[in-house]
Amino acid sequence: MSTRQRNRPRGWVRHYAGLIGPNALVGARLAFERDRGGRVRRVASTLGDHTKPSRGRRPRMRSLLALPGGRLQWREVATPPSPAPGAAIVHPIACATCDLDCPLALGALPFPLPLHLGHECVAEVLTIGEQVTSIRPGDRVIVPFQISCGTCEACRAGKTGSCLAVPPFSMYGMGLTGGQWGGAFSDQLAVPFADAMLVPLPPGVDPIDAASVSDNICDAYRHVAPHLPSVLDRDPDAQVLILVSVKRRSIFSCSGPLYAGLFARALGARNIALADARPWVRDHAAELGFEPVHPRELRRRPPAPLVIDMSVDHLGVALASTAADGICTAVAALHRGTRIPAMQMYLRNTTLHLGRTHVRTLIPQVLQLMVDGRFNPAAIPTNVALLDHAPVVLTEHILRGEIKTILTV
Repeated sequence: MSTRQRNRPRGWVRHYAGLIGPNALVGARLAFERDRGGRVRRVASTLGDHTKPSRGRRPRMRSLLALPGGRLQWREVATPPSPAPGAAIVHPIACATCDLDCPLALGALPFPLPLHLGHECVAEVLTIGEQVTSIRPGDRVIVPFQISCGTCEACRAGKTGSCLAVPPFSMYGMGLTGGQWGGAFSDQLAVPFADAMLVPLPPGVDPIDAASVSDNICDAYRHVAPHLPSVLDRDPDAQVLILVSVKRRSIFSCSGPLYAGLFARALGARNIALADARPWVRDHAAELGFEPVHPRELRRRPPAPLVIDMSVDHLGVALASTAADGICTAVAALHRGTRIPAMQMYLRNTTLHLGRTHVRTLIPQVLQLMVDGRFNPAAIPTNVALLDHAPVVLTEHILRGEIKTILTV
């Protein structure tokens, strides 16, 4: 593999200075646009558990804390309380890094640190509430990273990432921004809506392979499955272009783009190109059988009918690479605004999809592809280690920019 450049974490001053910029303010405003009281009560109720240890009440457990300066350490916190009638307590047994975790732990995103890290895992059910019917203690389950009730109007429509029963953006591993639901790199995790959220791990599926189904794998799937069939109907040899990083020093990991390439192949694409300025990412793409492309070559290439933009901050490049009547689907935009080639999009009749995924809705479809043997994510992780070694292993992950790290018990 090619030589990598080490990432530089932000210290306390630089991290907190970034929290008062326009991007952070937009996110904060949207987080409080509905159910403000619920968010405040949730944060207040967990503040004591997730800061200083308390004595004489609930037993303690480990939870991995990310602090400014790229520091990761085990913190002793209270175990979750006994589950409510519809809830469950689970024990993560295979935890994966998300592509967002690297910049998050480096302090480079508008997510206030410290926070309890991790939101992708397969877990073993420890205890359940009296009304839970779909799982039992000892079951192995996928834990979606978004909190969803399964019964509100949004959840019934499949929009589980916009559940109306909890405040906006309620999710694990995102600290205050996600509503203080705890992190997956911990001994226990509370699941408030067990029947709605937890999905049994199919027999024969390795928890290590399924750990990222909680987020990255499903997020990759949603960029491919809804759009690829119509593209291939028009041209079976149509190219799928996956844009990852235009810059060599990108701090975002790249497992999602590689998963997207695997899904494209599983669903019939024969021509898959992955553009990234980092040579080690292109090397990994070539090993998977994708065409590696440096982003500076895109202007000399014909535009593609399906472009998957996973660059986070180079949407304009992706749109410029989208063919007439083509589709560009983007994973995220972490800036208040961005420039897009609006006239070119109009003249080419480009369709742009930009938004968050609804993971719980997609998990059964993804697991079925795994059971059928059509999608095998085993070639993506670059490091597997014990959860006990999380502070050391994940520090190396964020500083070196590993593609995917899985921690197991």
